[in-house]
Amino acid sequence: MTDVYLIRHAQASMGADDYDCLSPLGEAQAVLLGAWMARGGHRPALVATGRLRRHAQTAQGCLRAAGLDDIPVAVLPGLDELDGDELIARLRPDLASPAAVRAELARSPDPRRAFQVLFEEAVARWTSGRHDHEYGTAWPAFRAAVRDAWLTLAAHQGGETWIFTSGGPISVIVAALLGLPPERTFTLCWPLVNTSVTRIRVGRRAHHLITYNGWAHLGREDEVHLVTHR
Repeated sequence: MTDVYLIRHAQASMGADDYDCLSPLGEAQAVLLGAWMARGGHRPALVATGRLRRHAQTAQGCLRAAGLDDIPVAVLPGLDELDGDELIARLRPDLASPAAVRAELARSPDPRRAFQVLFEEAVARWTSGRHDHEYGTAWPAFRAAVRDAWLTLAAHQGGETWIFTSGGPISVIVAALLGLPPERTFTLCWPLVNTSVTRIRVGRRAHHLITYNGWAHLGREDEVHLVTHR
């Protein structure tokens, strides 16, 4: 058996024109994770990321803090996140740019909550199966790509695997392990914390979920500012 660690990327640049870049807090989260993994004696035999900058930056910060920045990193397209901008634009064509989204949220007394409601509606439309032809990557194709990446990585039996990815792929993988219907996948996604660790034990005959969405590395209860979801 071997352990696979699914790691959600650190905090990205929410509200900026370019979301796909770690914030200063995100950089700190990645360092905390790497130091915590090192204290636990963890050393991956395989590291993989999606193609997004926030995945690569989280991996780089984590591995450097763990003293493991000499380990090569594999890049798999199947670990990429869904295209949130497209999902929102398909739901609300008037919100087809980050600037339009920011202006819309600025009119709300609670912009973070307003964004979550908007995003959940956009994801629900995408996963409904009624509009697959409208998206660059339909929901079934997204799940299939994640599944293929997971099967490739789970087949590695040479030691620990660390996977730096996003909430969508993590939710797809865990939902499949738990036997959840596809329409319930994103109930697993919404609580995921930036740099949270989900541990899966992979055997020759079965895969077992050991822990989900852990963030012990982010400190004590009085350091709640380190716990973020975007």
